[in-house]
Amino acid sequence: MRGFDYVGKRVLFAALTVFVAITLNFVLFRTLSGDAVSALRCRQCTQAFKDYQREQLGLDKSKWEQYQLYLEDLAHGNMGKSLRSEQPVTHELWPPLKNTMAMVALGTVFSIVFGVLVGVVCAWRRGTWADKGGLWSGLAFYSMPPQWLGLLMVLFVAGWFGLPTAGIKDPTLGILGDASWWDVLVDRLRHMLLPALTLGLVLYGEYALVVRSAMLETLGEDYVLTARAKGLSNWRTVRTHGLRNALLPIVTLVALSLGFIIGGSITIEYVFSYPGIGLEVVEAIDQRDYPILQGAFLLLTLSVIGANLLADLLYFKLDPRVSG
Repeated sequence: MRGFDYVGKRVLFAALTVFVAITLNFVLFRTLSGDAVSALRCRQCTQAFKDYQREQLGLDKSKWEQYQLYLEDLAHGNMGKSLRSEQPVTHELWPPLKNTMAMVALGTVFSIVFGVLVGVVCAWRRGTWADKGGLWSGLAFYSMPPQWLGLLMVLFVAGWFGLPTAGIKDPTLGILGDASWWDVLVDRLRHMLLPALTLGLVLYGEYALVVRSAMLETLGEDYVLTARAKGLSNWRTVRTHGLRNALLPIVTLVALSLGFIIGGSITIEYVFSYPGIGLEVVEAIDQRDYPILQGAFLLLTLSVIGANLLADLLYFKLDPRVSG
């Protein structure tokens, strides 16, 4: 019964947060000066034409009526149509979202593997040069702005290894004939390697520092000292008793960071001109494409709320103090 109450409260709180986020998502874009019609730039855009466009987009209605229509459309899974292409927002956002998810997944796997490994080694070899090196590298990458690190990748890494710095595919691929799936895969990986590495290095610093701190706290517990008194090797004590009991903050960090990764990749995608959802947001801002912006920010908000809910559920599963 306690578990049902805990899960029910967390799900209810997440649903309430989603409703508040949807409302703020509507209000914020209506507080900006001008609208999508005022941003039109064409010689044929007479005042009569602009008035007609406002009527077609529902911008001539009151804010309350627009809000009601917005909620009704979302209830039916409709995020509206792009003002640039007049295509449904879901169709416009799905291709860049897939590109972002692939790049983010590659960077996240890199950061988790190396961050956890370095954090464990730092705690295991505390006070040695291995610990100091891992600690300094973690602090350095964690403190770097992602866009600045991306520029360093473009200036110093791309040319050295011959990696592309923009786009998602080679425009000449397949011109002389059909390219094999392997050629396409390699080409996509080469284009997403630098933005994924930039994201992975920033997150690596965060994972390394948190894992090191959690491991040091766990290794100071009485049961770890008892295990060492029994004659267990240092590495076996770290692996069996230390890492297993330090998983709670690590799993929580992974779940929480996944929700913020998509939002944090906007600046990285802009630096590398990577056609993901971040670059789509920047272009929509330039052209005041409100439906695209609302849809993109709603997806980002839902990803953060969903990740927080997942972290709460994992916390309940892993921590006996909560589930007990």
